[in-house]
Amino acid sequence: MTQTPADDRPAPGPLAGLRVLELGQLIAGPFTGTLLAYFGAEVIKIEPPEGDPIRQWRVVRDGTSLWWHSIGRNKKSVRIDLKTGEGRALVGQLAARCDVLVENFRPGTLEKWGLGPEVLKAANPGLVIARISGYGQDGPYAGKAGYASVCEGFGGLRYVNGMPGEPPVRPNLSIGDTLAALHAVIGILMALHQRGRSGSGQVVDVALFEAVYNLLESVVPEFDGAGVVREPSGTTVTGIVPTNTYRCADGRWAIIGGNGDSIYKRLMRAAGRADLADDPRLAHNPGRVQHEAEIDAAIAAWTATLPLAEVVSSLETAGVPAGPIYSVRDMFADPQYQARGLFERVEIDGKPLAIPAIPPKLSATPGGTRWSGPAIGAHTGEVLGEWLGMDAEAVNGLRQRGVI
Repeated sequence: MTQTPADDRPAPGPLAGLRVLELGQLIAGPFTGTLLAYFGAEVIKIEPPEGDPIRQWRVVRDGTSLWWHSIGRNKKSVRIDLKTGEGRALVGQLAARCDVLVENFRPGTLEKWGLGPEVLKAANPGLVIARISGYGQDGPYAGKAGYASVCEGFGGLRYVNGMPGEPPVRPNLSIGDTLAALHAVIGILMALHQRGRSGSGQVVDVALFEAVYNLLESVVPEFDGAGVVREPSGTTVTGIVPTNTYRCADGRWAIIGGNGDSIYKRLMRAAGRADLADDPRLAHNPGRVQHEAEIDAAIAAWTATLPLAEVVSSLETAGVPAGPIYSVRDMFADPQYQARGLFERVEIDGKPLAIPAIPPKLSATPGGTRWSGPAIGAHTGEVLGEWLGMDAEAVNGLRQRGVI
């Protein structure tokens, strides 16, 4: 598999010089590595002999998942069989030369392999160890398997998502994994900042369910302070009116956020309902919450008479936040996505492929895709030679013994 870089961007990225060892598989751990690599870190991904399973997930082209070219970008793949003692010893040696180690195995796995934090930090006191799991490294549920789907339910997100009285709905994404990865990166950067003062690394303990729990806004204090359990509310948000999704004359849907007091007045005038705009009962959000059905019915009656583009144009002219619901096809056609550079292109065996750019945008040291996800073990010899000083004979011996 040959690859062409996405661009020849010279900027090294803000994390240039940072060495990261990625032991995770599938989504949460690897996406953490992807984020760090995108902004310049040297990420060494340790893969089992058969490779990360995500290489075969979802849409596969020419034997490799298209997803892999995105989540594996900018990483160096090193094939090591962690079921072997020699393989685990190699990982320990690599970790001794790293700034960060990322893993998302079930708690206790590293300890079983003789690679627990105490062992790793004895050899490398400055090492930051990010551990991602379903339920965290301690507590009665620590040992349970925790996929994103389960943890999204346990963490409270699924309960408030969907239509009242119907089964909770999940987005067609593993959002719990992505959220955990974002929390892991935040924790890693904070731990590195502290290391700059103390010289010591630490463990960053990320639980998928806690990453989801962190999204719950006022759910906890409202329950504890007022006994209120937030329930699913369909396309609205409980206690904020109007903010909803409305069907237009062409069958498409408009999202309209008119919940600010002055914005509400502009919305209702744009919809031809000056009577509701000037109604003193509806001047502030508490009153609008009491009359939500009346307000939503009026807005829905108006949007039903116009195609989506006219609804959005009218509201934008009035200074009311409104917009469409996009599919990925819509994203590719939209000039804002293009202007923001949200698609980066690589070539895989001569075939072009767009992969998503990763925000945030940094003005002086932007991130970027330098190469797409590599073949399994593509950098094994290079890394063992450069990092551990192994010559070709030693590397070949490991290969012959099935360690790499």
